[in-house]
Amino acid sequence: MKHEAGRVLSLAGLRAVEVKVETGGTRRRASVFNISHVFHVLCFCCVQCTEDKMRNLKLLRCLRSPELRSPGCPRCFSVRTDTGTLLIVSQFSLTEYDPQSGEVVNEVSLTAEGYLSEDGSGVVAGIQDLPDQEAVCVATAKGDVIVYHLNTNELECVGSVDSGLTAMSWSPDQELVTLSTGQETVILMTKDFEPLSEVAIHQDEFGEGEFITVGWGKKETQFHGSEGKLAAQRKPAVPWDDRRPRITWRGDGQLFAISAICPHTGCRKVRVWNRECILQATSEVVNGLEQPLCWKPSGSLMASTQRHPNKHSVVFMEKNGLLHGDFTLPFTKDQVKVKELLWNSDSTVLAIWLEDLTPGEDGNPNTYLQLWTVGNSHWYLKQSLHFGCEPSRAPACVCWDPEKPLRLHVLTQGWASFTYDWGWFTERSLGDDAWDNANVAVIDGAKVLVTTFRQCVVPPPMCAYELQLPAAVNQVTFRAQPQRTNELAVLTADGRLHIYGPGGLTNCKCPLLPVLLTSFVNLNSSICCVHFIFIFTFSSHFVRGTNRSEVKVEGHVISMCSSPRSGTLAVQLEDGQIRRVFWGGGELLTFKGPFNSPFYPFTLCLHRMSQMLYLSTVASNVSSFVMYDEFLLLTTHAHTCRCLHLATMSVKDVQAALSSESAQNDESARRVERGSRIVTVVPQDTRLVLQMPRGNIETIHHRALVLAQLRKWLDDLKFREAFESMRKLRINLNLVYDHSPRVFLENVEWFLKQIDSVNHINLFLTELKEEDTTKTMYPLPVGKACQPASEAGGGVRKKVDLVCDALRSAMETLDPQKYCLCILTSHVRKTTPELEIALQKVHELRGENYPKGQVFHAVGAGEALKYLLFLVNVNELYEHSLGTYDFDLVLMVAEKSQKDPKEYLPFLNMLKTLELNYQRYTIDKHLKRFRKALHHLSKCGEEHFTELVNLVKDQRLYSEALQLYPSDSQQHKVLTVAYAEYLLEQQQAEEAGLLLWRCGEMPRALQAFVSCTSWRHALAVATHIPVTQGQLAQLARDLAGTKLLEMRRATEAALLLEQYAKDCEEAISALVTGAAWEEALRLIYLYSRQDIIETHLKPALLEAHSMQVAFLESQMALFTRYKSRLAVVLEQKEKTKLLLIDEDGPDCGEAELYSEASSVLTGSRFGSKYSHSNSRISSRSSKNRRKAEGKKHSLKEGSPFEDIALLHTSVSALLSTEEIHSLLRALVLFLFDVRASSLQAKYSELLQLIETSIPEIWHEGLQPGPAPVRRTHFFLLNKILKRCCIPQSQNITTSHTSYHLMKVPAQKH
Repeated sequence: MKHEAGRVLSLAGLRAVEVKVETGGTRRRASVFNISHVFHVLCFCCVQCTEDKMRNLKLLRCLRSPELRSPGCPRCFSVRTDTGTLLIVSQFSLTEYDPQSGEVVNEVSLTAEGYLSEDGSGVVAGIQDLPDQEAVCVATAKGDVIVYHLNTNELECVGSVDSGLTAMSWSPDQELVTLSTGQETVILMTKDFEPLSEVAIHQDEFGEGEFITVGWGKKETQFHGSEGKLAAQRKPAVPWDDRRPRITWRGDGQLFAISAICPHTGCRKVRVWNRECILQATSEVVNGLEQPLCWKPSGSLMASTQRHPNKHSVVFMEKNGLLHGDFTLPFTKDQVKVKELLWNSDSTVLAIWLEDLTPGEDGNPNTYLQLWTVGNSHWYLKQSLHFGCEPSRAPACVCWDPEKPLRLHVLTQGWASFTYDWGWFTERSLGDDAWDNANVAVIDGAKVLVTTFRQCVVPPPMCAYELQLPAAVNQVTFRAQPQRTNELAVLTADGRLHIYGPGGLTNCKCPLLPVLLTSFVNLNSSICCVHFIFIFTFSSHFVRGTNRSEVKVEGHVISMCSSPRSGTLAVQLEDGQIRRVFWGGGELLTFKGPFNSPFYPFTLCLHRMSQMLYLSTVASNVSSFVMYDEFLLLTTHAHTCRCLHLATMSVKDVQAALSSESAQNDESARRVERGSRIVTVVPQDTRLVLQMPRGNIETIHHRALVLAQLRKWLDDLKFREAFESMRKLRINLNLVYDHSPRVFLENVEWFLKQIDSVNHINLFLTELKEEDTTKTMYPLPVGKACQPASEAGGGVRKKVDLVCDALRSAMETLDPQKYCLCILTSHVRKTTPELEIALQKVHELRGENYPKGQVFHAVGAGEALKYLLFLVNVNELYEHSLGTYDFDLVLMVAEKSQKDPKEYLPFLNMLKTLELNYQRYTIDKHLKRFRKALHHLSKCGEEHFTELVNLVKDQRLYSEALQLYPSDSQQHKVLTVAYAEYLLEQQQAEEAGLLLWRCGEMPRALQAFVSCTSWRHALAVATHIPVTQGQLAQLARDLAGTKLLEMRRATEAALLLEQYAKDCEEAISALVTGAAWEEALRLIYLYSRQDIIETHLKPALLEAHSMQVAFLESQMALFTRYKSRLAVVLEQKEKTKLLLIDEDGPDCGEAELYSEASSVLTGSRFGSKYSHSNSRISSRSSKNRRKAEGKKHSLKEGSPFEDIALLHTSVSALLSTEEIHSLLRALVLFLFDVRASSLQAKYSELLQLIETSIPEIWHEGLQPGPAPVRRTHFFLLNKILKRCCIPQSQNITTSHTSYHLMKVPAQKH
């Protein structure tokens, strides 16, 4: 095992032991049973990438078709894109072959028409499928260009070149075809085989992109290092070069390159031509350049091979012919030759077809296929396929599938067809406990690069350590057994399994061909390998020498995963079926399924926590994902990293979450860099490892993972781990309490012992706030409940106060000296800071002396005061220290601050000269603590009482001052009179009169009662003074005439005039004026003044009748006009609502605001100046609030609240029903039946109008509207009904609202 820098490292616990095993055993048939052990399957559409980075190529399927019975051997072939069949050409015929079914679809002879020789010596220069023409084009060495029409089975020769053809290549868009001839020329033709140009391949000029020389001389004269001038000499091509030209097109079809041997120098040169067949550039002389040439489809580099004196390399060229990077093949000098290089369609994999130069013992060379990928400028050998030395098994032709980038087609000399399907996989350890090191294994040829992300984050191609294998590695997997997930198994290209772990390394020969071994899984103590599923056991001491169990799989296995807890192996077939295998005692027991899925390919992932089987496509925009614990972590093409809590989500919930944008404070979503992919997640930690497109590794702490881990730690009372993580990741520390308030309060001492840091406890206290972070910043996942803060024992107490008090109590119990600063913080951080108590504790520290030799974590008074100054503003702390009345403490605070002694020393010296109570009064007044100042001033004696009264008047402390003196004292009377004067100023005359009456100020009390028309109190005080009878009668006349009648309190005015002024006529007149008809009649007949009926009562009745009729007519007209306008307003708002729905869609949340009776309009889309103004106005002032409320009753057309104003105005002027009832009774009594009937009719007509208009104003369409709108209109409707006495539960009729008249003869009046 080697380090990336070449140093040899030792890995504890890894030893190497080689044991060979022969396999055997019985085969069990598959059977179908009901599902009992279940697992979670997540299906995603296959996602490709640009570079492999920390991922490996895994063989998903190897389809081996039966050997064809055709003469000759294959020369070249092409993949038919529309059907997936292979178009194979040999020296005798053209064959269309379906590798899926193993059947020959079409076959046509090329010798019958003379295109190829019948003796089998014919050579084919190239073949190309033409899907647009439903044909295939074949070029022969004799010079014929043949088109075979697949739909009609017709063979057509479209052209011929006398000198013969050596190569043919079509442009990627198949609009042009390039042919190289035997005369070393290149012919460019259209897809209809019309010649466009023919030029010589070998030209003397460089091309249009010729470089500008700066006069440094020729290359032969330059310095060439240790090789000397021999390096400048041109060396001919290698002897095994087939000397045929190679043509390759760039992916965009704008350029093509030709590699050919120069006839003058004998070495290969590469020339680049544009689409018009104009030479662009010629490559520099590259000694040892070999025949392969392939242009990277998605880049500007061409790949070829070069043989150096000491190595064999794959080199890359730019379009100007200059070399641009290389990598070395893992072979010794002159060991192999490279036959072809092939890029796949998305440029992620480079396939190299190699063959040994030295034949084997049987005289035949070995052949290889290697798949290389690049990441971080390092080339990795990901797969190595060995075909042996048997001639019939040697590849005859190789090509990538044009549609599926990771599908490789191989056709052997013996007509056997192999179709390989590869997939990208990150091989990571599967543990979810703290024993797992978050290992990720990367295959690099014969080495496995292992990175332990728990200990270090190392970007590829570097790693934590390397495992050197004797052969190229094709696959690696980690053990699934808990606490042993760091062990891994490696499958090499020679068919051996290497198991690394604490017990050593076990090496065993795989019984299957390497090309057929598509997948294997490392189980608890077994290895499961698939094409046939078989299991054999291993341990640190021995390997069981027989195959324990084997199951025939009816289909091609593309993926497997295991669950050691349930003993279940999930197997995914290429057709989408999911099969499950159960094993017991190391043997395969049953094979269950199928579960069909139409999606291929998808990735299988086991979720150990789930008890349901989900098989559906979750999302199609996922670029990478990983399962961890209860979470599914994935990255999307929208450059987000999502962490979904599967324990509380169904598949539909996952789909909904991925298809919608994340909300604010959504912990499941996080933005990441474009192209980021998940590498692994560190178990029992918060780290998620991502790899960026450029290859570097970044570790993030996804908020969902962090919060989930924090909740686990807090549930387990691991406060230290939770606190350190929160502090490092800047998580609000309030979560420590908010997660479970009751648990925290019950374990406060345990919290302090774990944190064990004064600074950290102070940090926790300073971050406390009343907000519940589990509801705002870090809401719990759906389905999880949290403990309400009210259940934590705090009741109505505030959270900050509760936590501060709990922590302070625990700290004072544990070690008050050690936690001195924390105790001070707990006082300062309360909602009402207890600065005086904190200062007092600081002052107490000055007098404490600790025994010598005893170690304390004690804090001195100076340090404690300095800390307080850090927490609190110095001026505020100075004032609070002054409020303790302790001048030593004041001086200590002032000295620690930056105050000038001239600022505070004179003031302190003056205070020291004052009497104690007056001194404290002066301090409290200075600090504006007026209640305390009042208390201290009241103890200073009579000489300061005037100052006390002035203080009470200035600060309005009347209630506090009255409590300081006995109620019978002179000071209490003075303060009461002052309070009454203040109440008079505040227009509270009745309360002022009561205070004045209480303290014996009768005249002033009488004036107060008269001013507020409190006539009962006024008459009582006047009687108590006492006053004369005449004065009392005059007082009654003044109260009745000037006050009560103006306030329409006619009954009370009549009472005063009757009982106190003894004037019945004035009393009756007041009642008639106030329309109190029944009470006026009572006094008329009580005092026998029937003459007043004719002189005052009847004229007043007729006048009231006329006024009421006129008023009702005007109200009917206004109501009709307002109702019509209201209908127009509602219609306009309905149109506005529909317009809003059309703009924003049917789910627009604001559409309800535009209901037919809307009371809230946004207006922002329509330019309203009232847009969203109400909420802002309401927070300014009461004046603005009244102003905004008044706007709601504005009848201005077009105002946003016009409908509300119309409804209010419709009912605001309606008279009380009782007033009309009283008038009707009086008219009937005095035989004014006609007038009473007309008034009754007018009133009934108005009520009938209101009744019929209610359905128009308030109909069912309004009911679904917003709640505020419904409440507003319901209140207005009730107002109408109450004014008109219309019962809501009954049909509205005039019989419910008016006085019923008896049929009496009409009389004229």
